[in-house]
Amino acid sequence: MDDPNGLGAHPLSYAIFRLARLHKALAGRLLRDAGLRPGQELVLMTLWQNGPQRQVDLVRTLDSDAPTMARSIARLANIGLVRREPSPTDRRVVIVHPTEAALDLRQKVTEAWDELERATVGELTPTRVQEMLDALSDLEANLAAVDPAGG
Repeated sequence: MDDPNGLGAHPLSYAIFRLARLHKALAGRLLRDAGLRPGQELVLMTLWQNGPQRQVDLVRTLDSDAPTMARSIARLANIGLVRREPSPTDRRVVIVHPTEAALDLRQKVTEAWDELERATVGELTPTRVQEMLDALSDLEANLAAVDPAGG
């Protein structure tokens, strides 16, 4: 088979790239109704589950970096879904709170993620899903061993 771009020599890496692209695109379409971009819902889901948090804790929980998280929180604040407040005990620390508008989106976001999971799993059996989760965990560990800081 002709492989002019040489991607066939790297089948696993290319498959992961394609899968991630498709998954993110579907997530984007499903979240559009809620007015969110992929990734923003993760911040909101974390706040819904764990309550208001320090921005640094969101970075850690979501395995993000500080500048990316700051941009995401700023965008969410600009559209009225979170508010940022200085910590009452340390004015250098920012606490991120979900707003009522964010709470109103919870059902839409949950439905979007339910649909994303259904589409991703398709007809896979629970055993096959677990095998894939195990394999993905192995791949993640391989990459973390090479780049422990994650980038």
